[in-house]
Amino acid sequence: MDFDFVCSRATPSVAAMVYPFTGDHKQKFYWGHTEVLVPVYKNMADAMKKHPDADVLINFASLRSAYDSTLETLQYPQIRTIAIIAEGIPENMTRILIKRAQKAGVMIIGPATVGGVKPGCFKIGNTGGMMDNILHSKLYRPGSVAYVSRSGGMSNELNNIISLHTDGVYEGVAIGGDRYPGTTFMDHLMRYHDNPEVKMLVLLGEVGGVEEYEVCEALQSGRIKKPIIAWCIGTCAGMFSSEVQFGHAGACANAESETAVAKNKAFAAAGGHVPSSFDELGNVIQKVYVELRDAGVIVPREEVPPPTVPMDFSWARELGLIRKPASFMTTISDERGQELLYAGMPISAVLEQGLGIGGTLSLLWFQRRLPTYATKFLEMCLMVTADHGPAVSGAHNTIVCTRAGKDLVSSLVSGLLTIGDRFGGALDGAAKQFSEAFDRNLQPHEFVNEMRKKGELIMGIGHRVKSLNNPDKRVEIIKKFVKEEFPTTPLLDYALKVEKITTSKKPNLILNVDGVIGVVFVDLLRNSGAFTREEAEEYVNIGTINGLFVLGRSIGFIGHYLDQKRLKQGLYRHPWDDISYVMPEHYT
Repeated sequence: MDFDFVCSRATPSVAAMVYPFTGDHKQKFYWGHTEVLVPVYKNMADAMKKHPDADVLINFASLRSAYDSTLETLQYPQIRTIAIIAEGIPENMTRILIKRAQKAGVMIIGPATVGGVKPGCFKIGNTGGMMDNILHSKLYRPGSVAYVSRSGGMSNELNNIISLHTDGVYEGVAIGGDRYPGTTFMDHLMRYHDNPEVKMLVLLGEVGGVEEYEVCEALQSGRIKKPIIAWCIGTCAGMFSSEVQFGHAGACANAESETAVAKNKAFAAAGGHVPSSFDELGNVIQKVYVELRDAGVIVPREEVPPPTVPMDFSWARELGLIRKPASFMTTISDERGQELLYAGMPISAVLEQGLGIGGTLSLLWFQRRLPTYATKFLEMCLMVTADHGPAVSGAHNTIVCTRAGKDLVSSLVSGLLTIGDRFGGALDGAAKQFSEAFDRNLQPHEFVNEMRKKGELIMGIGHRVKSLNNPDKRVEIIKKFVKEEFPTTPLLDYALKVEKITTSKKPNLILNVDGVIGVVFVDLLRNSGAFTREEAEEYVNIGTINGLFVLGRSIGFIGHYLDQKRLKQGLYRHPWDDISYVMPEHYT
């Protein structure tokens, strides 16, 4: 993220992450001086579906799972490039991956790679090192030199060498040190060669393998016309009396032609610019660069300083600096700009489009616009739950607290604290019980019998005063509206069948207002088309339905407070600099 920011990107290059060991969630990261949320998915299919524009996958999986996860990735045509970071993948598996990728037209970087970098644009993995090295190597803006290397560590050294002796790196890739890399030197060099922004090429090979000779042939045949500086590391191998295995799996000469010395000679004979030693590599690169610059092939751009990137807290603390993370984050509103935003929607648009209380709830509670019938239902719920007289526990508490001389907020809270399983809490309970029975395909009589055997009450069934002979008008009005306006009401229909059974036993065991709101709310979440099934379950489980009762009943509690006395109330406002504001993508 810091690399993207220092490159002056408008948005992060990371669309999403896949982490199979947790459920779907969002992870926060620094974006300059602020923070952003990046979605994390449990399975790859969801990530691909929700981010169809993502075309590069960086596979950080271990050697035990990198093979399977890469094969899974190849099933999605949107992916054009896969970088495999893991070392130690068996060679036979790597060859299968390469074959499958070639068939699918997908470029593989790696395995056993540190990644790659396109300065000013995008980087893979840990390429470029820490931020001070990225700035020192000027990887925040493109240059004119493109390189390809086997070694990831040496690619970071190349970034430094090229930045010191030229106008900088245009693109660089470490193809990995395994014997069978997913892409070869030629794959990347020909990409660079066909790019008019690339003026010169650098290749850093090593002892072992024969891929470098393909480049020599391309030089001799004229396929590569741009100047190329080449060096193969591992020339010290000749000093040993026996065969030497260097750090990479493929860094071992099995024949004279695979030695670094033989390859360097071949490059020189083919017309490449070859230094006398690695120490001279920078000087040779500079010599070629100066020639191209003097000839007008390379026109250096004016240097523009990059944005300042704050250091992470632990590192800044060691250096005597600091970057404090936000105390909490919000995704529902933002008052910092010229106009207040509700879930990214300007308050003027909320008013001009007549969203009303229901529409406002849909933005602040659900972060999306709900259909008109849904917002009307929300408003109806608030109206029917607003008050139920002064005798109920919540209103009683509010009145007692008011008369004790407390302010409005204290009095209101004293009433709200009584809301629970015995008062007002049946909405959530009814939603959970009825939906669970419905999802288990229990017949209504089976559900009733099961609850009786458990010795548990059916939440949302029963009323002290109302009955079949004295129906609750609130319930009748809600049922009539829902039947006329909702596209489908399977859970309400199920609850009404349960009511027929319970009222046959006692006439007051009716579907009460808590029950009808609870089951209809589930029908709204599941069948409106605005929510996934997982989102619907989550909203029920986190208490959203009870939130309607709390909000509606607050209207009545305040009414009882005002009925007792009136006094003014000051407001506490939390400071902006202690809140991290992040808007949902679909409204920003």
